[in-house]
Amino acid sequence: MATPEAAPAAAKPEAATPSSIEKATEPELPKLSAADFREYNQLAEMMELYHNHFRHTWNMLYKTCTTGSRPNGMSLRSFLNQGLQLCRSLTMHHTIEEQYFFPPLAERMPAFAENDHLISQHELIHEGIVRLEEYLRACGGGERELRLPELQGVLDSFGTVLWAHLDDEVRMLGAENMRRFWSKEEVGALNIG
Repeated sequence: MATPEAAPAAAKPEAATPSSIEKATEPELPKLSAADFREYNQLAEMMELYHNHFRHTWNMLYKTCTTGSRPNGMSLRSFLNQGLQLCRSLTMHHTIEEQYFFPPLAERMPAFAENDHLISQHELIHEGIVRLEEYLRACGGGERELRLPELQGVLDSFGTVLWAHLDDEVRMLGAENMRRFWSKEEVGALNIG
């Protein structure tokens, strides 16, 4: 099963290691209480729930490619639909983030700004989603036969940036980072969850 440690070995795009993600040399902040940590971490926890769903579906697709066997006798149509649903879900998720979620965060957090790290990752992921959707639709429509090594190649073409992105967003929304930019009250008032 493909995990973050065993994500596909596609070339890592330059956008995956921006200076906006790296920790700046700042004074160390005092330790957060458990209650304060929960307050600051609420957006990261919400995002992790969505991302875990994407990881689960990705792993199912990828494991099928590497083992040659669909899970529990899943039909070919259902397998293709799971892949197409991943494409739709990721596209919708990124669209919502870019229109509603990122703009208020970008006011103080550069990584969420247009033309910065996370949006650049979205663009690279979208290119892969388009290829994946075209491939799966062609297989489902009988225009081509599903060949698992080909599907794995499509997944590998954007897997590294996808897995990095899923982790980067959660890390950027994590308590330790959020408190560098927002007060507890401001995090609660962001009203983007």
